[in-house]
Amino acid sequence: MSQDCCSFSPENNGLDLIDEIELDGVSGDIPTLGRPVITSPLVQKDYSCFVNDADRVLARVSSKAYEKIESSKRKPLSFELAGPRRRIYFDPNKLKCAVVTCGGLCPGINDVIRSIVMTLYHGYGVKTIIGIRYGLRGFMPEYGLPVAELNPSTVNRIHEYGGTILGSSRGPQPVDGIVDALERLNVSILFIIGGDGTFRAGAKIADEIEKRGLKISVVAVPKTIDNDIYLVSKTFGFDTAVDMACQAIRCAHNEATGAPNGIGLVKLMGRYSGFIAAAATAALREVNFCLIPECDFDLEGEYGLLRALELRLKSRGHAVIVVAEGAGQKYVRGNKEEKDPSGNVKLGDIGTFLKATFKRHFREIGMEIYVRYIDPSYIIRSVPANVDDRLYCGNLGQNAVHAAMAGKTAMLVSLWNDRYIHIPIASAVMRRKHINLKSRFWMGVLETTGQPALQAPVSDACRLG
Repeated sequence: MSQDCCSFSPENNGLDLIDEIELDGVSGDIPTLGRPVITSPLVQKDYSCFVNDADRVLARVSSKAYEKIESSKRKPLSFELAGPRRRIYFDPNKLKCAVVTCGGLCPGINDVIRSIVMTLYHGYGVKTIIGIRYGLRGFMPEYGLPVAELNPSTVNRIHEYGGTILGSSRGPQPVDGIVDALERLNVSILFIIGGDGTFRAGAKIADEIEKRGLKISVVAVPKTIDNDIYLVSKTFGFDTAVDMACQAIRCAHNEATGAPNGIGLVKLMGRYSGFIAAAATAALREVNFCLIPECDFDLEGEYGLLRALELRLKSRGHAVIVVAEGAGQKYVRGNKEEKDPSGNVKLGDIGTFLKATFKRHFREIGMEIYVRYIDPSYIIRSVPANVDDRLYCGNLGQNAVHAAMAGKTAMLVSLWNDRYIHIPIASAVMRRKHINLKSRFWMGVLETTGQPALQAPVSDACRLG
């Protein structure tokens, strides 16, 4: 896979054209429950990798960015470095922690759970760890869901399996009811594994905890297969998703080349951001058209997709198209904006729409085609993480524990400039991460596919340069 889509650089995160004013409101200050005065058990283990709150990671590293900062005399934005602290806030011998997983499935959730449990148990000596079943509804007594006991024995081999051993769910639950449950359970640290909607809920939970004057830490680990969380260079499961997507694309290519005028059509995840579709396209050379939510396209007309596809088939006899699920919604969503339990707008099925449209169009012009449609979405979501993601999940879980034990709260662990850092939840939910259509990353995708702009020249948003 291309390194550009896996490690942080301004180009591949859709941030390369965001100047400092667009980062206004982003904070690097992490709330804490109080002064950490307890010597960490890790000190006795002769660790040499302790950090402190004064250790920072700069948000910008390019000389161009700092020329702007220097000219304005502003203090550069920086984030708190993640890692173990010599002094911690919670007494491990009197501590009870809870872990909850929310939202859709994603490769690596079990790896994060395992990492959190192992670090708490073996690193800090915390023996009381529970899992909340089926997301935030597990806090609500009306569902009658028992908690799960988490320890090294119960999580020993869960990283070998996809999904989440705790189960998950979507949809809001009353914040006061969640905090009531935390109090009843005597939980002092809540680890939340989830995405944008989960983080918004986590921020409300942290606010309610503060309002009540409680000493409960809320620490989140970013989870979304779409890789669209702001201020997080890469979410876990993304590498695995791209690997699996590449397998589906190769199958589509074989199907397309195995029939005259064969079209291999693959629909991938990506509600608002097309990172999986674009990264898988860049990693292969078989894709001829990559359609993502960030880049509008026309169907009809001289510059539309149908005309471009017609020319491709006449010249090469086959074509492979990769489409993110959120692309082309103007054709399939209509006027109604129904929402799922998480508050996300329900998407129209762009994959089946394109399949039917291709068949209709080429039948009308008297050209025989064979369309092979593949939607591997649920297979990709449910597989175990690959090696790279397993290592990443382990680091995220460990750093989440280190932050929580130090009394940090209302924050998430992020990877930024190749360093693990702490990000306030309030900053992470300010906006969504998108592919920058003028970035080197997207330019590489267009150069790989050779696809035209798929729009009339009056709208050149997707052209090279």
